[in-house]
Amino acid sequence: QVQLVESGGGLVHTGGSLRLSCAASGKILSLNYVDWYRQAPGKQRELVAGISSTGTNYADAVKGRFTISSDNAKNTVYLEMNTLKPEDTAFYHCNAEVLVDSDGSTWNGWGQGTQVTVSA
Repeated sequence: QVQLVESGGGLVHTGGSLRLSCAASGKILSLNYVDWYRQAPGKQRELVAGISSTGTNYADAVKGRFTISSDNAKNTVYLEMNTLKPEDTAFYHCNAEVLVDSDGSTWNGWGQGTQVTVSA
């Protein structure tokens, strides 16, 4: 089985920084892709950033402030968040597709999430 565990959330002031981690464990051959999503109270979940073998992508709202990266040796994807704004306040969680077998079998799932709160 595969598990995703997010960490790194917390409370910061406007302009501050946080680094979120999404760590995958279990039977993993490789991470096909990992996406970070967020959901604020009363709002729809939105895709924040994603990373795969073909590159990275970002929501317009976070371009230039957030950076997604991966450490393949640790099966971990990071979301470096700088110049945080109150509107970045949300529950962040990662979604990943993982290659679990040489026959091409994959696993797709979500972590439990982590709260990010940015005070004005």
